[in-house]
Amino acid sequence: MKRLRQIEQQLNEAPDQQVSLTDPDARSMATSGRGTGIVGYNVQTAVDTKHHLIVAHEVTNVGHDRTQLADMAIKTQDTIGQPITVLADRGYLYGEDILRCDEAGIVPLVPKPQTSNNKAAGLFDKSDFVYDERDDTYRCPAGERAIHGMTVVEKSQTMHRYWSSACPRCPLKPKCTPSKQRRITRWEHEAVLERMQARLNQRPQAARERRQTVEHTFGTLKAWMGASHFLTRTLPKVRTEMSLQVLAYNMKRVIRLLGTASLIKAIQA
Repeated sequence: MKRLRQIEQQLNEAPDQQVSLTDPDARSMATSGRGTGIVGYNVQTAVDTKHHLIVAHEVTNVGHDRTQLADMAIKTQDTIGQPITVLADRGYLYGEDILRCDEAGIVPLVPKPQTSNNKAAGLFDKSDFVYDERDDTYRCPAGERAIHGMTVVEKSQTMHRYWSSACPRCPLKPKCTPSKQRRITRWEHEAVLERMQARLNQRPQAARERRQTVEHTFGTLKAWMGASHFLTRTLPKVRTEMSLQVLAYNMKRVIRLLGTASLIKAIQA
């Protein structure tokens, strides 16, 4: 019990309330099963769509991908030395990262998660309200205008609220909101997300292209690593181990593409 109390104190003092007894840097990583996870590391890779070479990679102990996009995209663009388009899955959608990519000249393509509570309840979704940039208003499904009513700061983000005075007498209100008025929230940089969604609408194959690129790489690496996955402990050592894995993968990939003789010639040059 004394040992357990010491662990409890250590757990409470940890910034993320996690303690790994076998590897102090390892953290719980979410898996595909609901409510499940595995203690380990989060590996990020950027893979080119033509040759499936790993252009950049990183190992973190953050248990989600939500804040990983911009850092990886900027690192990849710096490596390539020219503007890039980045495909990522829904787990990477984070407004601040999309904005950072846009400001760095990177074109992000990240679909929105399908998590609308209103849509699940059979009510109008935010996508049913059309924003008019000219007069800074929203047009609701009933054709009424929702005007800007207030601005608030939530989690360091500036949010604008819009609503219409016609809500209480609207015949479509039962399909819109159980509240007195339907309020639409708009991030101050929402236009960046809207432009990205417009690009995604023109490129419906983006999700399939992403799966065929990066998942191929991860599948190969996991097959090589076997059931044990990382053999080392602590973040610096795991990063070194991953770098060696990436080096081996890229060399084998280039040999497959160019042949051994061409690779040796290129290295010597």
